[in-house]
Amino acid sequence: MEKKKEAPREKTRYSDEELKEFKELILSKIATAEHDLEMLQQAVAGNENEATDTAPTFKTLEEGSNVLLKEENQKLAARQQKFIRDLRAALIRIENGTYGICQATGKLIPKERLMIVPHATMTVEAKEASKKRR
Repeated sequence: MEKKKEAPREKTRYSDEELKEFKELILSKIATAEHDLEMLQQAVAGNENEATDTAPTFKTLEEGSNVLLKEENQKLAARQQKFIRDLRAALIRIENGTYGICQATGKLIPKERLMIVPHATMTVEAKEASKKRR
């Protein structure tokens, strides 16, 4: 009798060693992101009353510039906080065994994508498909 060759099974989860590698990457990104967030928050706090010129026109222009800079830093800080939140959620998925599994398809997200976007929850194809449906 001839033995049938089985097709290689599609991988359904990352190995513990791979998950450890992802965890280290995520922890590193969190540390960097928290440092960047702290810098942004200091910049926002440090922009208070910096216009010291006594000429009213220049003072008004500088205050307007400071307000815009402060608003931009606040937006960047909010994005950074969301990024940190998403990275922490990825750590939880590592702990509960669902990390790297596409929420839309249930397939494994390619390792290359996770190395670039470690907090990804969908494959590129699934993400693009969800954008088209909107």
